[in-house]
Amino acid sequence: MTTTKTKKLAPEQIEAFGKELDDLRARIVADLGEKDANYIRGIVGLQKKLEISGRALLWAGWLPPAWIAGVTALSLSKIIDNMEIGHNVMHGQYDFMNDPEFTAKNFDWDNTIHADSWLYTHNYVHHTFTNIVGKDHDATGYGVMRMTDETPWHPIWLLNPVFCGLLQTFFQWGTALQEFESEKWFRGEQTWADMAPARKRFMEKAGKQALKDYVLFPLLSGPGAPFTFVGNATANLVRNLWASSVIWCGHFPEGAETFSIEETEDESHAEWYYRQILGSANFTGSHIVDVLSGNLSYQIEHHLFPDIPAYRYAEIAVEVREICERYGVRYNEAPMYKQLWSVWQQVFKLALPDSTYTQGVLAGLKEIVTFPFSRKKAKAGAPASAAAEQTVLAA
Repeated sequence: MTTTKTKKLAPEQIEAFGKELDDLRARIVADLGEKDANYIRGIVGLQKKLEISGRALLWAGWLPPAWIAGVTALSLSKIIDNMEIGHNVMHGQYDFMNDPEFTAKNFDWDNTIHADSWLYTHNYVHHTFTNIVGKDHDATGYGVMRMTDETPWHPIWLLNPVFCGLLQTFFQWGTALQEFESEKWFRGEQTWADMAPARKRFMEKAGKQALKDYVLFPLLSGPGAPFTFVGNATANLVRNLWASSVIWCGHFPEGAETFSIEETEDESHAEWYYRQILGSANFTGSHIVDVLSGNLSYQIEHHLFPDIPAYRYAEIAVEVREICERYGVRYNEAPMYKQLWSVWQQVFKLALPDSTYTQGVLAGLKEIVTFPFSRKKAKAGAPASAAAEQTVLAA
């Protein structure tokens, strides 16, 4: 799954490593210009054509060929809008153009998550504290999955594969609700009133999106309303499954590391680079796969340089791999199907108690059966471990 083995670099090596990445970034930034502007404008033009075609074909959705073609075009439109356009423009990758249509603060996308929520939960929290357990909400499964053994086991995690499947199916709604961090509400760490600003943003954006996809466009289809309704729902499902699979492959496969708050205190910029590489993973595929993934097939490069136009990651990756090889830093890359398979292996593995793997299957079964009694004993006054006190209940 990886090209080199992880090794701990000395502080002076990490700083030299970071300097090379800074130099690489500076060269790319200095080269940004009209060709990059032409690229994103061309992609937006393609996306709009696909959306118009998809909507028009669904208007005749009572004809099976028209419905299938319409869903296909609309699915591709939504994928490109979310991945190659929305995600990347909202990272500020095209702010250099000074075009209001392509600036992070002005852009809105075909998604249920409010732009302000995305800029906070994704651009700031996730990209600043990537894979730091206790800071990066993504790293521990968005509060609804167990994706790291730092999350203490609880019987609810027996449903880990179910939670993962549901989150992938309703991914746009899951990301829209992420700002709530509702698992904290379940644990009594925040009140309903604390979530009021997030609720307001959610209702504003998600309401408009639901109205557009499930009321407005079906009504415009007249007698074909049911076909358009189902077609829109299907296109959203395709987009959700694809987008979540891309995210899973970049963040959760075997070899992607997590970090503690303590070990990342007083982190230098070079150490931040180092953490981004160790906590990320790439997947290989065709140019079409790169475009449909928003070039997050190069998740390592994206985590290193989130505000550089993503279609540049393919050329940047050549140098990043070479730098990592010289310093002996692991560069996690594999075909997409292998990365996704390793994620689902993790999902099933972490559904079971850790004792299943450290002490044997019988020990795991015993922990599952006796868990309620051990909890009662702890509440009655027996010393409870720090891990037990931090048990995360899924929202």
